[in-house]
Amino acid sequence: MDIQERHVLGCGENIVELIEIEEENIAVSHSSAADSAFDAVIGYIEDIIVEDEFQQLQQSFMEKHYLEFDDSEVNKLSYTLIFNEYIEVLEKHLEWQLVERIPGFKMDTFTKLLEQHKDEVPEDILNMLLTFTDFLAFKETILNYRAEKEGRGLDLSQGLVITSLSSSGYKDRGSAESQ
Repeated sequence: MDIQERHVLGCGENIVELIEIEEENIAVSHSSAADSAFDAVIGYIEDIIVEDEFQQLQQSFMEKHYLEFDDSEVNKLSYTLIFNEYIEVLEKHLEWQLVERIPGFKMDTFTKLLEQHKDEVPEDILNMLLTFTDFLAFKETILNYRAEKEGRGLDLSQGLVITSLSSSGYKDRGSAESQ
């Protein structure tokens, strides 16, 4: 019995609705599987970037090149060479680690998915990934590193004010002790 025969029997609308619901479920299932795979890659990236090997690569790279950069709008030609070296060292390391952990992983495919899901990626991970594709993000990262090295990092102490909740109580205790 096909859909048309059932429609003749008066229950075709229900069957059509059921089929539409099943198609929606299939689409949702497919989407969530893709989302799960994407989330898994992000999880692996989080793991990789906190590992000592990645941290040491990034630290030694920054240490080697941070003095070359200054906070002017003019970008030197040498910046491009350093940026390309950064991509070669750190992005290739990340990609190699992902290929080791995820059989069939393709960085190009992931990059396209990242553009579609960038709102779902933790900000620190997204910023780090942007340093591989966006020169200005890379430059900002290296300038922030330089500022920290030179003691010009973000200082929150200027905005903090400490006030005693019972300043009069302190004076009273002091005067009581002196008596």
